[in-house]
Amino acid sequence: MAPSSERLFDSLGHFGRFQACVYFASVFQAMSCGIHYLASVFMAVTPNFVCGIPGNVSSALFYNSSESSIEDIWTLWTSTEDYIVVQLENGEIWELNRCSRAKREVNLDPAYAYEGNKSIFSCSDGFLYDNTKWKSTVVTQWDLVCDREWLAKLIQPTFMLGVLIGAVIFGDIADRLGRQRVIWFTSTGQFVFGVAVAFTFDYYSFVIVRFLLAMVSSGYLVVAFVYVTEFVGIKARTWASMHVHAFFAMGIMVVALVGFLVRTWWVYQIFLSIATLPFVLCCWMLPETPFWLLSEERYEDAQKVINIMARWNKVSTPCKVSELCSVQQDDLGSGRMGDNDTSSTKKHNILDLFCNWHIARRTITVWLIWFTGSLGYYVFSLSSVSLGGNEYLNLFLIGAVELPCYIIACIAMDKLGRRNTLIPFLILSALICVLIMFIPQDFNVLIILANMAGKFSIGVAFGLIYLYTAELYPTIVRSLAVGSGSMMCRVGSVVAPFCVYLRSVWIFMPLLLVGIMALLSGILTIMLPETLGKPLTNTLVEATEMGRSKKSCSGKTPSAHSGTALEKIEMFGQETVSTEK
Repeated sequence: MAPSSERLFDSLGHFGRFQACVYFASVFQAMSCGIHYLASVFMAVTPNFVCGIPGNVSSALFYNSSESSIEDIWTLWTSTEDYIVVQLENGEIWELNRCSRAKREVNLDPAYAYEGNKSIFSCSDGFLYDNTKWKSTVVTQWDLVCDREWLAKLIQPTFMLGVLIGAVIFGDIADRLGRQRVIWFTSTGQFVFGVAVAFTFDYYSFVIVRFLLAMVSSGYLVVAFVYVTEFVGIKARTWASMHVHAFFAMGIMVVALVGFLVRTWWVYQIFLSIATLPFVLCCWMLPETPFWLLSEERYEDAQKVINIMARWNKVSTPCKVSELCSVQQDDLGSGRMGDNDTSSTKKHNILDLFCNWHIARRTITVWLIWFTGSLGYYVFSLSSVSLGGNEYLNLFLIGAVELPCYIIACIAMDKLGRRNTLIPFLILSALICVLIMFIPQDFNVLIILANMAGKFSIGVAFGLIYLYTAELYPTIVRSLAVGSGSMMCRVGSVVAPFCVYLRSVWIFMPLLLVGIMALLSGILTIMLPETLGKPLTNTLVEATEMGRSKKSCSGKTPSAHSGTALEKIEMFGQETVSTEK
C-alpha cells in the first residue's frame, strides 16, 4: 500500500496548480535569505583611507602629482603603503598614512621625499576616506579601521553564528507551532530587522540587529524547505527542493544589482530589505500543511486544506482524511512487524556514528564534505568582489553560475550515481583552486571565469550531499547523521569569512585551503559506497555491510527503492537540507 503522503499526492497531483502557487510564493522569499547572507560584501567594504588632519588643506602631493584637494588623489592611490603629503593653510606640512600621521619639523616647499625630523601622531582627528566608489559604508560610518579593524572582520562571522542558532531554534518551533506561523514570523522578521539595521546608531547595535536578522533568515530557509516539500509529491520533490537554492542564488544577484545602483550603506540596506516586501504582505494567506495538521490531530482543518488543493487542481473527488489516517496505521503496523530496530525504545546519540571503524570513517568523510562544501561556497562568494575588474559584475556572475549547477546535480546524481558525481566535482574544484594560482593577476577575465567554474563545481557537490548522507546511514541514526552533518556545514559558514581574511597574509591562501579540503574530501569519498539503486538500510549492521558487495549498482535505475523508502529519503532530506546555506 502506498504511504499516506503519496496517497494524497496520487489523488490531488504531485505538482498541480495549487502546489505551484504555494511553491513559488514560498521560494520567492528565499531570495531575501540570499540577499541578507551576502549583503555585507558591499555594506562592510573598507575603502582607501588616511589619517585626518587638524586644519584646512591648501595643496596635496602624491609622488609627482600635485592636487588642490585629497579627493583628487584617490584615483592615483595604488598601495596601502602609500602616503599623502599635504600643506595646510597655516603652512604646516603633514604626511598622512593609513594609521598614523607625521608633522614635518621644517616647513619648506612641500616635497614627497623628506629626510628631516618628524613628529609622529595618532589619528585623533578621525580618517579621510575614498568616496569615489562608496559614499558610505559601516566601516566609514564608525571608523572600523586600524586598531578597530577587527570589529569590521567580525560582522560576517557573527551573522553566520546567528544563522547557526536560528536554524536550530526555528526548526524546533516549526514542529511545535506549525510551519505557516513560523514562515509568517520569520518573513516579517526579515523585513523588520532588515530595515532596522539601516537605522542602528552604533556598531554594537548594528551587530546585534544583524544577528537577529540572521536568525530569522536562517529560520525561514529551514522551515520553507520543509513547507514546500510537504506540499510537493515525490515525483517533483527532488527538483523542487533543489531549486530553492536557485532562488537563494538569485538573492545574491540582487545584492550585486542593488550594490551597483546604491552606494550609501543604509539606503542600500533598506532597498535590499524591501525587495521581498510583497511576500510579507501576503504570506498570511498561505495555508498550514495538511501533514502537520494531521500530526496535531486537527482533522477538520486538514480536510479543509485538502479540499482547497483539490479545487485549485481541479480534482473532483479529493481523498478523505480518514483514508490517510487508515493508511498511516497500516504503515506503522507493517513497520513494526518488519523491523524491530525501528520500534526499539533505545535512544541513539552521536557516539553511534562511530560504533565501528567503517561507520566512523564514513562519518568523518561525510562531515568533511559538509564542511568543505559550505567553506568553498562562501569563500568563492565572499571573495568574488576582490578578484579585480567590476566587483558588482563578479558577484552577479558568481550567483548566476549556481542556476545551472543544480540542474546538473539533479541529472548527474540519478544517472551517474551520488558518489560518482561527488568525487569528480570535489576534485575538479580542488584543481580549479590550483589553476587560479597560476593565472597572472592581469588576466581578470580568466580569473573570474575560473572562480565561476570553482563555484559551479563546489555547488554541485554541495547540492547533493544531504541526500547522499541520508542514504548512507540506517533509519535508527539517519536523523542524527544528517543533523550532525548540517552542523558541520554551519561551522564551515562561520569559518569562511575568516578564511577570506587570510588574503591579507597571502592572496591565494583562501583558495589553497579550499583546494586542500576539496581534494582531501574527494579522495576520501572514493571509500564511500554508492547508494544509487540500493534500498535504505535499517540497522547499523546493514549500513556497515553496504558497499562490501562487489556488484555495483551505480548507473542503474533505483528500482530497489520501495515507494516508502523513497519517501523517507526525500522527506527527511528536505527537512535537513535547509541547513546547507
